[in-house]
Amino acid sequence: MPVLAVIEPGGDLAVVLYIVAFSLFIFGVRRGTHPTTAKQGNLIAAVGMAIAVATTLLLDGIGNWGLIIVGLAIGAAVGVVASIRVQMTQMPQMVALYNGVGGGAVALIAWSEIRHGIALGEEIPLDQLVPILFSAVIGSVSFWGSNIAFAKLQDLIPTKPLAIPGQQVINALLLAGILAACVALGINNDDPSQGLFVGVLIAAAVLGNLVVLPIGGADMPVVIALLNAFTGLAAAAAGFALDNVALIVAGTLVGSSGTILTLEMATAMNRSVANILFAGFGGAPAGGGAGDGEERPHISIGAQDAAIKLAYADSVVIVPGYGLAVAQAQHAVKEMADELEKRGVTVNYAIHPVAGRMPGHMNVLLAEADVPYEKLREMDEINPELPRTDVAVVIGANDVTNPAAKNDPDSPIAGMPIIEVHEAQQVIVIKRSLSPGFAGIDNDLFYEPNTSMLFADAKRAAAEIAGEITEL
Repeated sequence: MPVLAVIEPGGDLAVVLYIVAFSLFIFGVRRGTHPTTAKQGNLIAAVGMAIAVATTLLLDGIGNWGLIIVGLAIGAAVGVVASIRVQMTQMPQMVALYNGVGGGAVALIAWSEIRHGIALGEEIPLDQLVPILFSAVIGSVSFWGSNIAFAKLQDLIPTKPLAIPGQQVINALLLAGILAACVALGINNDDPSQGLFVGVLIAAAVLGNLVVLPIGGADMPVVIALLNAFTGLAAAAAGFALDNVALIVAGTLVGSSGTILTLEMATAMNRSVANILFAGFGGAPAGGGAGDGEERPHISIGAQDAAIKLAYADSVVIVPGYGLAVAQAQHAVKEMADELEKRGVTVNYAIHPVAGRMPGHMNVLLAEADVPYEKLREMDEINPELPRTDVAVVIGANDVTNPAAKNDPDSPIAGMPIIEVHEAQQVIVIKRSLSPGFAGIDNDLFYEPNTSMLFADAKRAAAEIAGEITEL
């Protein structure tokens, strides 16, 4: 006697519930496009996922309830604790890790379907076997590649490109071997070899590692977005194999959004996806200062000098970067801006598409500090105003403000769109040192005649400047 009522697979009730679920997915994504509705959108999508999971568990034929409940409990506990404890600066690593778990789950589902077919001793139809093989390969690549991305962002392994001689040839041979094995499995779909399938999983795992290891830490956010797209496509393929409408739609949404995000980030860096994957960009040299190890002339000031420059300005543009996130300086920066606005200074924030380690990173941090959304200005919108800006304050941003992108055709970041703070009347850069950013190159902005360097922790510096402005 079943404890739970069951739903007929493919029946009208199951289809209706899945339609409700993926409609909530789509509506949730739509609400997530604006900071004021993003939290609500996340909750709406979560409700959709809960409906999809509940519907799947209630399908006729689902068993092993003990294992399912234990798995749900463990997953929920780990997810809740990790989500509460993670810092915003660690969000890209978490996204990489969660994405890898998704890819690994899809690969295991594919393996389970192969084992099930072999156990039944029946021919696996090609319209099921092909998506199963696709899910296995792409899911395995995504799982292992995402683990490497996580390890690089978490500094568990060096962030610089790690490559071995002839690596591209090895990758090509691995890919050819995987394709040949999949063709062999398809030809013998009446009696597929589980050993050969496991070999495909292992080869895909090696390929996932070898593809991501040569990519520098600066490009990891783009790689994570690409691997996220891979996981979505693998999940959609698994949905075709399992005849699960919700999985198909959810996977397609993840795959398409990951692809769009990958292309947007590549465009923001003026680089192709192929260049990101194969150029080995982003190995920062040890130490700081100029690339030849000698310190170039620069102007250094203290918090009091910075406060005077800002307090007597008419317009100020604040440019946040990853250093602001690391220092958790958003509240101190908001306090500094509030003090300036009390004196009648117009304050705006310039947001580069790839500032921080993921798109929207700065927006979320500043929203957390109650910075009004209308003060967050996109790069293309703020750049024309910078020549008329009295003071630009760069807080922890590096490569996205480097004028070498415009002025030096031989620079590794040549052509990359930047926030043109060097066009402002005065520039104050708050940074711990002259060390390079993720691109591993010197920032020419630091040595411009209109730039003053304030060497300090961003949070402490912003708080000190706010205090000095109050006393003026």
